[in-house]
Amino acid sequence: MHKSLIKDGFSAQFRVTDGKNFRLKNFKTAPSTHLDKKTLKNKKKSLIKRIAKLQDILYADDQWALLTVFQAMDAGGKDSAIKHLLTGINPQGCEVHSFKRPTTLEMDHDFMWRSNMRTPSRGKIGVFNRSYYEEVLVLKVHEQVLNGSKLPKELITKDIWEERLEYIRAFERYLHQNGTNIIKFFLYLSPEEQKKRFISRMCNPEKNWKFDPNDLYERSFWSDYMEAYEQAIRATATKDSPWYIIPADYKPYSRVIIADAVCQNLEGLNIAYPTLSEEVQTNLQSYIQQLRNE
Repeated sequence: MHKSLIKDGFSAQFRVTDGKNFRLKNFKTAPSTHLDKKTLKNKKKSLIKRIAKLQDILYADDQWALLTVFQAMDAGGKDSAIKHLLTGINPQGCEVHSFKRPTTLEMDHDFMWRSNMRTPSRGKIGVFNRSYYEEVLVLKVHEQVLNGSKLPKELITKDIWEERLEYIRAFERYLHQNGTNIIKFFLYLSPEEQKKRFISRMCNPEKNWKFDPNDLYERSFWSDYMEAYEQAIRATATKDSPWYIIPADYKPYSRVIIADAVCQNLEGLNIAYPTLSEEVQTNLQSYIQQLRNE
């Protein structure tokens, strides 16, 4: 593998900033050439080191926040991607939230409520393992779930999905204008690779606890999910809240793309370590000498 294929900023080729003409068929689930694991591992290590430094500056600067959203089909590699991204980063500067089926309390609120409550505070990197996008993915594929919710029936119209996508787009714009940068990752997995991972998972006693027979049922809705993802990305990909379509069949490659995207995003923010006041700066040497003389 030629190293130029993973030079700084190479993740831009997977970024979608305008969904108008977006089509999933124009993206691949796997790299088009052989990629050496050792080279990828070294590149990822280098990127994570830079992210750790940038996260420290982000935390000290205390103005911007970064929200990273991870979406994928089951076995898409979200958990491991998040684990590898955050390895080596100061935990006090990160907030990770995994969104499962809504609780009774969450269902008593609007569909964005639980996500809104967990957006990262200034100076931190937030990670959403699944997100509010489930409300226009799972619920769209399985509309009976929406019909069984507490939402007033007269509000469940043919326009509800388009309306929800408009709310999401407005929500992300609102967050950005208030200092939270958002980048969204769709780990684009092939059904063939998902099958391999399911079989591997079931055959491994240390991992088969993750398997749910319902996962096989969901596979039968693959095309419906891909259509829902395509429509969601098309409606919500913007310059300020872009999507990255990550080829997820080969995890070492997808992890490097994600790390590069996060690194590029942080480097694009106007952040810096705070400076001391002129008075403190002037007297700094005397303070140092005072401590040395104790």
